[in-house]
Amino acid sequence: MKNILKFDGELYLIKSFYREAEAQLLFVELRHGLAWQQEQIFLYGRWLKVPRLMCWYGDKGACYQYSGVNHQPLPWLDPLLTIKQKILSYYPSYFNSVMANLYRNGADSMGCHADDEKELGHNPVIASLSLGEERLLKFRHKQSKEVLDVILSQGDLLIMAGDIQHHWRHELPKTKKQKTERINLTFRKIINFQK
Repeated sequence: MKNILKFDGELYLIKSFYREAEAQLLFVELRHGLAWQQEQIFLYGRWLKVPRLMCWYGDKGACYQYSGVNHQPLPWLDPLLTIKQKILSYYPSYFNSVMANLYRNGADSMGCHADDEKELGHNPVIASLSLGEERLLKFRHKQSKEVLDVILSQGDLLIMAGDIQHHWRHELPKTKKQKTERINLTFRKIINFQK
């Protein structure tokens, strides 16, 4: 694996981690099998609707809090456990939870942020699987303002590791291009995990 960051962190892109046909089957299964909901988060002093659908699965007690919302995990589903195991066989780590995001069209997005909440630990490993429509993930260095654009396609796996969250922020911007649905699964380890 080659680190695609020049400095300050680790970022690995594994193209076609799932091949097209298998990725499409997973997309359909997860699109219809997960408990999608539109949440509200507390941002800039007010409650706003999140511009995407999401859900949180994981081990009992693997709670995740950000932007004023405390996510209690739903119990693991078999497809999520199978994907988690395949990722771990490729990149050994430990994950006790997964955030699933559903981007319905080009107007759905994720704002610029770093995954630096205390529940994730000092240098978290986050494995992100893309299913469905191709989208742009934009990285911006906090000090130098250097930008790295990563195109994520059906079946691609992106791994963020090392001290990337200390130095870089990332976003999935809105686009006026016509886009169909995309599912993104981000596997994480919650360290305040209590059984």
